Amino acid sequence: MKIGNIELTNTPLFLAPMEDVTYQSFRWMCKKFGADVMYTEFVSSEALVRNIEKTKQKMHLYDFDRPVAIQIYGHNIDSMVRAAQVAEEFNPDFIDINYGCPMKKIVRHGAGAAMLKDLPKMQQMTAEIVKAVKVPVTAKTRLGWMAGDTPIMEVAERLQDTGIQALAIHGRTREQLYTGEADWTLIGEVKNNPKIQIPIIGNGDINSGEKAKALLDATGVDALMIGRGAIGRPWLFREVRHFLDTGESLPQPIVREVVDVLKQQLRMNLEWRNDERVGILMMRRHFAKYFPGLPNFRDLKIRLLRAETNDEVNEILDQIVEEYGDHQLDFSTASLK
Repeated sequence: MKIGNIELTNTPLFLAPMEDVTYQSFRWMCKKFGADVMYTEFVSSEALVRNIEKTKQKMHLYDFDRPVAIQIYGHNIDSMVRAAQVAEEFNPDFIDINYGCPMKKIVRHGAGAAMLKDLPKMQQMTAEIVKAVKVPVTAKTRLGWMAGDTPIMEVAERLQDTGIQALAIHGRTREQLYTGEADWTLIGEVKNNPKIQIPIIGNGDINSGEKAKALLDATGVDALMIGRGAIGRPWLFREVRHFLDTGESLPQPIVREVVDVLKQQLRMNLEWRNDERVGILMMRRHFAKYFPGLPNFRDLKIRLLRAETNDEVNEILDQIVEEYGDHQLDFSTASLK
């Protein structure tokens, strides 16, 4: 598949944009384990227009990121156009528009998945952004607003008409948030609609190589996007790629291997953030996911989530290795919540 001049082969694997997750150190880890395409955390168009430095920091890109997109969201067309132009100054390979975020703080302002309730405005906004920047533009959305209101086919046709160069579809409605199972049936129908000529990227509930292969075979999508399944498990990209290539499952890692990865991610996070407390706070969501199913692990997990210094975190991680070092983890039972 192609996005502009970007050539992607072998069913590329995309890391989904996630707020407070897809910052630099996590992107680096996912790239190390085989993710093909990166996205930044999504950034607010209004914050970019107001030149908020904290928001602009999210758009700092690195050589390892590429190819990489900056994802923007908002409800005002003029602000979104300006935000896309600001994002372009950070030299992404493409710009992605967020039409899928289901969170209340986003949709109550008419942004994210709320745009699914106003398709003409979505189409106009996208067309204006495509005209305003030189880099390729893509979009990410959901099936619809709620059960019985899933206009994803019309969305895909309208957005293709604006000139976007790929569309990622999460297989849930806004009403579902992240509950229930992702429905890939409509994703497959969009992909197999002869009117749709742009690449379609499937997203939702990919948590194993077997699942990825089954969804790919059922829909024929051009690429797969992995989101929550990679939190605390960046090697999921390696597992998926290996299964797609060989039909075989890789063994799950043992605890000491996971601790090595976690320490590396933490070290990089502290270097980039240059603020020990902030760097550790940002890691807590990952800490909570890295060790599923360990017996009698509750007290160590609580200590890890409460740790406030690098020395304290590393002391706890060393204790985890001492007690569980050769224990093989089972991520097949890990929750996506």
